[in-house]
Amino acid sequence: MSSDTEVTIRLHDADNVVTAKETIPSGTNIPGEGLATAMEIPMGHKVATEVISSGEAIRKYDQIIGFATEQINPGSHVHTQNVEMKEFDRDYKFGEDAKPTDFIPDAKRAKFQGIVRPDGRVATRNYVGVLTSVNCSATAARYIADAFSGDALADYPNVDGVVAYTHGTGCGMAGSGLGWELLQATINGYKRHPNFAALLMVGLGCEVNQVAGMLERHGWTQDSTFQAMTIQDAGGTMATVREGVARVKEMLPEANKAVREPLAASNLKLGLECGGSDAYSGISANPSLGAAADLLVRNGGTAILAETPEIYGAEHLLTRRAETREVGEKLVGFIRWWEGFTKKNGAEMNNNPSPGNKAGGLTTILEKSLGAAAKGGTTNLVDVYQYAEEVTAKGFTFMNTPGYDVASVTGMVAGGANVVCFTTGRGSVFGCKPVPSIKLATNRAMYEHMSEDMDINCGLVIDGEASVQEMGGNIFDVILKIASGEQSKSESLGFGGDEFVPWQIGAVM
Repeated sequence: MSSDTEVTIRLHDADNVVTAKETIPSGTNIPGEGLATAMEIPMGHKVATEVISSGEAIRKYDQIIGFATEQINPGSHVHTQNVEMKEFDRDYKFGEDAKPTDFIPDAKRAKFQGIVRPDGRVATRNYVGVLTSVNCSATAARYIADAFSGDALADYPNVDGVVAYTHGTGCGMAGSGLGWELLQATINGYKRHPNFAALLMVGLGCEVNQVAGMLERHGWTQDSTFQAMTIQDAGGTMATVREGVARVKEMLPEANKAVREPLAASNLKLGLECGGSDAYSGISANPSLGAAADLLVRNGGTAILAETPEIYGAEHLLTRRAETREVGEKLVGFIRWWEGFTKKNGAEMNNNPSPGNKAGGLTTILEKSLGAAAKGGTTNLVDVYQYAEEVTAKGFTFMNTPGYDVASVTGMVAGGANVVCFTTGRGSVFGCKPVPSIKLATNRAMYEHMSEDMDINCGLVIDGEASVQEMGGNIFDVILKIASGEQSKSESLGFGGDEFVPWQIGAVM
């Protein structure tokens, strides 16, 4: 990346656009480019640096991000008014760029203060959860969790909280098929998550997603750390609340025994998310997070990239890093599924970026995807997972999720992520209990404007005050601190209890 001018950023010598670092008035000379702006260029938007003929590819990151719908002259604003998506060949070259990972020796690997469960699983937080099988039991679950707000946990200082996990499905749906399987995988993933010291499952009793059915299907055994009940068996809402509160109270003494101890960073599984993106996402925060992900992988840990619709058009950069052809083909298989899924539902993959993304300078899904994929760093792609599937591999991995932030992170947490980093340029606010979420701002202006929500200012990269690698090192250090128990901004604000959103697929009947 070159940022040797004060008003624009050139990402590659072969690009035919540069990005505005600030709003540039019409008639402004662009140093180093030999041109003047033909109109006002909003901050984060693109300026043509040469004549781009109608139908010609527009290049950023030395990659195609779209095609000109008309001739675009030097100095012109390049955006949705003169750019379109078209099909073009992408050479997947499976494994061509895979290379040995430069692992840090065991004795020198980073550590954090984590919690080891009796079965050896490693946690970064210590919650008691109240998990619902269906929306019908949501209110009862919230009443149970609310009974432990305020000073109710004063005698249990090692318990981070009692949280209700409610959702909008569980009935009025098919009891088989992909939608059913993903809901089952999500609930089962939360049930086994190490950040829960104990869990209470609450159902209604007559729903499609039966509590008894899940107990049998998943082999769940009720004991001192897991209990299940239904409203209809308990005798109504308030009877359920009273019984649920009593059961949670019995769980708390054991949950409070959790203590932190020094553990290797290889026990961390990092979920990589972006939302409310802008043109700087792929220039500052995302590549910096990618550098942090590389550090975690080199320390023996796991990084999880997700949001399949938001790596669309950049998937060839990931298949080239696949450790095996099978891994690369699995990723392409999910891309093909999404193409068919969106077509069947009368949509297209380029219905993204969102209006906010476009206002921030992102023109097409290709441009957004190239920036989003940067969160995955540079190490080999070692495995690819379905939504909410347990992530068991060490190294850089991918999970098939929708681009919707809360549904995407829900899937990664179900898969075992025990810390999440979330980059944003427009200012998304987000949390994901039982896992800490670290917010990375792409630019200084938004970071300062929303300082109570943002943990890290990656705008230092844009301002020339830090390199991507330096910022990646800073992010990695913050990950270790927050995994050790230091609260992130979203945690201090109380975020995370309402962001449990399983991916819903299929008819509501």
